[in-house]
Amino acid sequence: MLQSIRDRSRNWGAKIIIGVMVAAMALFGADALIGFFTGGSDDIAKVNGQSITRQQVEMEVQRAIRSGQVPPDQERAVRRQVLDELITTSLLDQYAEEGGLHLSDEQIDQVIVSLPEFQDQDGHFSRDLFRNRLASAGYTPLAFREALKVDMQRRQLQQGLAFSDFTLPSERERLVALQRQTRSFRYHTLGVDDLEAPVDVSESELKAYYEAHTQDYQRPEQVRLEYVILDRQALADKASIDEQDLRDAYARRASNAERRVSHIMVTFNGERSREEARARLEEVRGRLAEGGDFADLAAEYSDDGTTAEDGGDLGYINRGFFGEAFEDAAFSLEEGQVSPIVETDNGLHLIKVTEIELPPFEALRDELRDEAALSAVSDEFNQRLQQLIDESFAADDLESVAQSVGIELQESDWVSRAGGEGVLSEPGVMDAAFSPDVLEEGFNSEVIELDEDRHMVLRVADHREATVLDFEEVRDQVVAAVKSSKQRDALLELARERVSALQEGDDTTLEWQQADNVARQSRGDVPEAVHQAAFRLPHPENDAPVYGHAVTENGVAIIALDAVEDGNVNDQAETFVAQMAERLRAQAAIQALLADLRRKADIERL
Repeated sequence: MLQSIRDRSRNWGAKIIIGVMVAAMALFGADALIGFFTGGSDDIAKVNGQSITRQQVEMEVQRAIRSGQVPPDQERAVRRQVLDELITTSLLDQYAEEGGLHLSDEQIDQVIVSLPEFQDQDGHFSRDLFRNRLASAGYTPLAFREALKVDMQRRQLQQGLAFSDFTLPSERERLVALQRQTRSFRYHTLGVDDLEAPVDVSESELKAYYEAHTQDYQRPEQVRLEYVILDRQALADKASIDEQDLRDAYARRASNAERRVSHIMVTFNGERSREEARARLEEVRGRLAEGGDFADLAAEYSDDGTTAEDGGDLGYINRGFFGEAFEDAAFSLEEGQVSPIVETDNGLHLIKVTEIELPPFEALRDELRDEAALSAVSDEFNQRLQQLIDESFAADDLESVAQSVGIELQESDWVSRAGGEGVLSEPGVMDAAFSPDVLEEGFNSEVIELDEDRHMVLRVADHREATVLDFEEVRDQVVAAVKSSKQRDALLELARERVSALQEGDDTTLEWQQADNVARQSRGDVPEAVHQAAFRLPHPENDAPVYGHAVTENGVAIIALDAVEDGNVNDQAETFVAQMAERLRAQAAIQALLADLRRKADIERL
């Protein structure tokens, strides 16, 4: 990719263009650069005669991509969505302007300096933080100021609409009662086995369904890839490691392994001198040599009152807590060994290692072998990685690179931007495969770091555009879809017949599943479709059930609603429901306004 940039920058025309870009960026910021490429005045739509330019759309799209909200491969779809949003905001802005909504420059400035995003650790407005955060989001200060003003005017409008509506106390009570209502019902699910005969699917039905649902049978844009992976572990697997290397590695690990220690401490410079303290410990050493027990001697001789009664046990220790002299002695001992006399700031010590937290050598053999092998191939791996970087950058193929670096050239099946299996599903791989340099220019990709031990380079071997798959290729899928649709229709008809019979008093025996006192917000094991349908049925009258049906994932369910109980009203529930109702009313008011504005507006997409 870098080489292609160098190649295209050699002529004078390219240098002039780059010079203009740099000047525009320096004088006017990123907005000017987008305008340079998009033409600025190129209208893409008009709303009541007011233009929406291609530059406006591109700026919003690039901001979304730069902020990480939108993957680059979805840029085309986002562009359509951005245009729709700009049309909507244009309608709202025109409505606000006609209504006389206004914000002064002083109000905008006050909002900017009070935003926490632009304040330093002391809570003061920071001009540098302000400019840096705007730049990262793709705004110049002037563009952000204008956007903030427009956004605040829209909020004024939305708040005005929200506050113009209200909920009566009686409505709140009714809403709370409905919200906390419970229902008791039964349901029975009809399946394919309940049909009198299997459904038949004709060829004409298959063709008609396929033609009506071609969007469901599209094959996405795909590539077939060649790729190489330099794997440190693969090199290590082939490395030869001596037995002595493993023993040395185990010894190094043992020397730093967590260990449990006990000590006998004798202090001096108080009641006794250093010489007296040393003589006391020499006496202990003599008794140990005669077979004395370390724990018993700790209880008798140690001045460490917190551990003496526990045999001098300090528990498990790591380096960094007891001082260099103490730890050097402790970590030089094998399990069961006692150190010579060790002097620290708080006295003289005899140290015994009672346990080392380390599995035996054979249990660690494979792990030690892997560690030693990875270390042994480190230099070779780094050399090959540099060779891969250099040669893949310059080569017109990957086969010669694979041979030169000594790694396998691999090929993928057809994969889309969604990725494939294994390494082709890892982050960054498909982004590289579908990048312009690789897909359109035919270059090798840059080296992709999968992790610290694996690096990859890929190349597009073949490419095919998105297309609708032929009927014969998807015939089995179409058959399954049509059969499922006809089975559902047949089950719906059967359910309607059964419901009608039940309503007329037919005592048809069904294996009902009982659901008692089910809440609106908690359905338990009841299928969601059954739950929703049960709460849409009217109240039973005269102790007679009300019947209905619902389409579920497994078939069609017949529902018998037996009882409805209103929920208890309390202040907390009433407040919550009132707030939710106000939000919903506000949203409905805004949506109604937008629908009216769109209906009356002259919207022209160019």
